[in-house]
Amino acid sequence: YLDLKIPRSVPWKLIFLHWFHLQDFKLDFGHHQGRTSPVWHGGTATIVQSPGDEVWGVVWKMNTSNLSSLDKQEGVADGIYVPIEVNVHTPAGKVLTCRSYQMRDYVRGPPSPQYKKVICMGAKQNSLPTEYQKKLEAIETNNYAGPVPIFEEIEKLTQSRTASLFL
Repeated sequence: YLDLKIPRSVPWKLIFLHWFHLQDFKLDFGHHQGRTSPVWHGGTATIVQSPGDEVWGVVWKMNTSNLSSLDKQEGVADGIYVPIEVNVHTPAGKVLTCRSYQMRDYVRGPPSPQYKKVICMGAKQNSLPTEYQKKLEAIETNNYAGPVPIFEEIEKLTQSRTASLFL
């Protein structure tokens, strides 16, 4: 997740713990039941088991009393994603059991350029390994060129945060 997106989209406090890697999974993109995301106009992210592959990301700590709100945000109630537990590895070699989300009934499909950019911005902001960032940058998109209001909002937040750093 992109840090500047989180405070606007969730009503609870998150604490950054670590970045991690998840072994034998890969990041993929798709459409729930073959339907393109009306928000992102392309495939959205999921993780799928894939021996030998790995996914890099960030572990956030939150109060378990907020899990139902997180599930709602991630589309669990709508049957789009299902929560799963995964064991991730920190840079120090510690193994943590974490909650993640996996898309149900997905049909593979590329993300919009805007969605890919948010994924890449989050990877850069959280200092994920350079090689993994390059892998994310190489993801092919569906070349959607229309408006994506949530992306435009994220860009405004990015610009206002950057501007406030220089005041």
